[in-house]
Amino acid sequence: MAIQITDPPGMEPIVPFTNELPDKRWGKENANKFLKLLNQFYTDAKCEEFFQSNEALYEEASRRFGLVYDELDLKWYKDFYGQQPKGEFRIVIGLGNGGGNYGPNIVMPDGKDIIYAIMGAYTTDSTGMAVFKIHQYFPTLLHEFNHSFVNHLVEKHHPELKKSGKKNFKPVKDLMISQAYGGWQTMYAESMVRASVIKYLEDHKSKKRDEELTEEISRGFIWTDKLVAKLNEYDQNRKEYPSLESFMPEIIKFFDQTAFEIYELNRQVNNKRPQILDFYPFDNNAKNVDPSIKELVLTMDKNISELNLWISRSYNDNKTYPEAENITFDSETKKLKIEFKKLEANTSYQFKLRQWAIKTEEGYGINDYTVSFDTSK
Repeated sequence: MAIQITDPPGMEPIVPFTNELPDKRWGKENANKFLKLLNQFYTDAKCEEFFQSNEALYEEASRRFGLVYDELDLKWYKDFYGQQPKGEFRIVIGLGNGGGNYGPNIVMPDGKDIIYAIMGAYTTDSTGMAVFKIHQYFPTLLHEFNHSFVNHLVEKHHPELKKSGKKNFKPVKDLMISQAYGGWQTMYAESMVRASVIKYLEDHKSKKRDEELTEEISRGFIWTDKLVAKLNEYDQNRKEYPSLESFMPEIIKFFDQTAFEIYELNRQVNNKRPQILDFYPFDNNAKNVDPSIKELVLTMDKNISELNLWISRSYNDNKTYPEAENITFDSETKKLKIEFKKLEANTSYQFKLRQWAIKTEEGYGINDYTVSFDTSK
């Protein structure tokens, strides 16, 4: 909602609220009611005084984040895309957002698209002031900035992309939905952005290029290496294709061809992902598990990177998350050991192994996997 309303005091919808705006989860009635209450809260809580008293903090945070922004090679964007962005790009530092980053947009009444990079602040110095380390924040900013050049191209060519989009979405649907990409159009915009990020890293001879490529393939954008090759083809023929927009017919053909190969491509990528071969001392979906058991051991088919080992909540209201005390991997036996803090009797437990946490040493993540079990009375 924040990007959909005018500045305080007297906040109003920039575009009249509907059941879809600011978001279908609000609904028109709730959104209008909330905005009325928000305006009252702004006055009652003396928010204006609070913001004014913290101006120095906001200025310092902006100065610090500016060092990340300064790393962007803005000339590359104009040169590569061959035109100015169709939308306006705005950065918002979310000092209260923790680790969450968001990339919403709003189409203004005059038709201009404003794309936001709302950057969370999750690291601080000894004084509690936000610290924006370039290696942590730059990749996200680089990604979000591309959206202002790419989104309108996917929207403009919606009819030509729709058929392949639906086909290419099917085999990676679960991975996409887990990242809040609920349809083919969002997937295609993200795909082009991610391929463009790799092209940027490639052109700047970044050591992160190969790692980033594997990460995107692992996330379900399984054609990314081929799409990057297509972008290189475009970049090597700029007399024929002065802008990426002029190259879109070739991008459309690329996705059409990908649709014919998508299931084989998905099979090849899945073969690179880690698979679970065995559970011990109980199987997945087991009943009457002894609550005194301290650990679950999974035998994997490949070696696992120990960089981000963790288990995630499933957010199932009917299940309990079993807190892990320690998670280790033995490369000799290929066994992933999950040590539980304490299991309670007569309890239904569930957790997830996520693709960002359980990866091969080459960087390919597991297909999100749900583990469930019930303890005995």
